[in-house]
Amino acid sequence: MIISVASGKGGTGKTSVAVALAQSLEEPVELLDCDVEAPNGHIFMKPRWESRETVYAQIPQVDEAQCTYCRACSQLCQFKAILVLGETILTFPEMCHACGGCFLVCKPGALIPAQKELGEVEAGWSGDIRFVHGRLKIGEPMSPPLIREVKKRRDPNRVTILDAPPGTSCPVIQTVKGSDFTVLVTEPTPFGLYDLKLAVEVLDRLRIPCGVVINRADVGDRKVKDYLRARGLPLLLEIPFDRRIAAGYARGQSLIEIRPELKADMQNLFREIQGLLKETPQVRYALP
Repeated sequence: MIISVASGKGGTGKTSVAVALAQSLEEPVELLDCDVEAPNGHIFMKPRWESRETVYAQIPQVDEAQCTYCRACSQLCQFKAILVLGETILTFPEMCHACGGCFLVCKPGALIPAQKELGEVEAGWSGDIRFVHGRLKIGEPMSPPLIREVKKRRDPNRVTILDAPPGTSCPVIQTVKGSDFTVLVTEPTPFGLYDLKLAVEVLDRLRIPCGVVINRADVGDRKVKDYLRARGLPLLLEIPFDRRIAAGYARGQSLIEIRPELKADMQNLFREIQGLLKETPQVRYALP
């Protein structure tokens, strides 16, 4: 099973929930931190590192002696990483998502694969929990290729928990696609509700079932709950506001270390996800 943990906005407690879920399961489990621009799962997991690998993306380099300026590559590229102007061809490596499509459509063979450093992928163990994360190279604007590399390290024999970046843009979509279920972490505020709606719309388009965890549930208003009821979305768990949690977080302690009684709640959350998946047939777009 692949469970992604996401949120429409930052600061909702997404990583706290992902770490707590990983630390609570009795099944073999792994946590993949896909927030490669600002990974922080390791602060709470405190893994024993076993490997570190520099990751490169394959980007196009032009052999102008072979180029016919047919524009096939520039017409294909949705990210405008290749531009053909008359008999001039320009490449913009910082905009390339390393999808490889340009190599496939270049009939003259004028595009030569070149390497661009993306960052690092580190893997290790936190007790019996396997932990993997990526660190995007400083100044590198494209995180989806590195997120793909993190996900390639998944162990199919374990329950996989993916800690997604915040928001609803390309890095989040790259993380959650292929998931069996997504846990959306929100807060009961107008900002939380607005961004939750955006995240639900994204998952609707990807046809990934989801449920919601409300953090700091006893502050704010009831509009998030009203929205969930209107949409028929399951409320998986409510975590109350607790100063001890905030203080422990600042010390690098996980939710389960601070509030051990929440372990049973996380196990119930996992069982509820299993039940929802049995009730709901999986129909998703075939995305790479």
